[in-house]
Amino acid sequence: MDVSLILLVVVGVLVVLAVGIYNRLVRARVRVDEAWAQIDTQLQRRHDLIPNLVETVKGYAAHERATFEEVTAARAKAISVQAPAELADAENGLTQALGKLLAITENYPDLKADANFRQLQDELAHTENMVAGSRGHYNASVRAFDELRQVFPSSLVASTFGFTAREYFEVETVEVRQAPDVSF
Repeated sequence: MDVSLILLVVVGVLVVLAVGIYNRLVRARVRVDEAWAQIDTQLQRRHDLIPNLVETVKGYAAHERATFEEVTAARAKAISVQAPAELADAENGLTQALGKLLAITENYPDLKADANFRQLQDELAHTENMVAGSRGHYNASVRAFDELRQVFPSSLVASTFGFTAREYFEVETVEVRQAPDVSF
């Protein structure tokens, strides 16, 4: 066999391998983008529910103006950021502000009995669960993409074509970090 033919076959195999790796990286990146779009959709739903919740509470507790302004400012900040780390910080602030708003409702039994308020509260809780699920899916997609991007020989193709790391979307909440009370 001719050396040039063997060299051509080896180069051909390497090109096919590189194209396959490139396509796997692209598919993984698309999955990350898709997962981020799911988070964005759920957060938009959450952001759309908040003004209705604030207006409902205002009807019963109009003198709680500082809390309403805090929730409104936190919502505006959360809407304005895009990067996962910045968005996580903004969502943490929004969650804390919402916690204060919902704590106010304990002082207003008529508000807690209001069907519209209960429905909004249920929708918000459902949306929070959807955000948590979407966040888990996104972070798993980022992990898979970054893993593929960093292992050999994919790392060679990834660095050649500019596949960069993605940020995880990690929301810190006090409830998650506290150990549960256990009694027997």
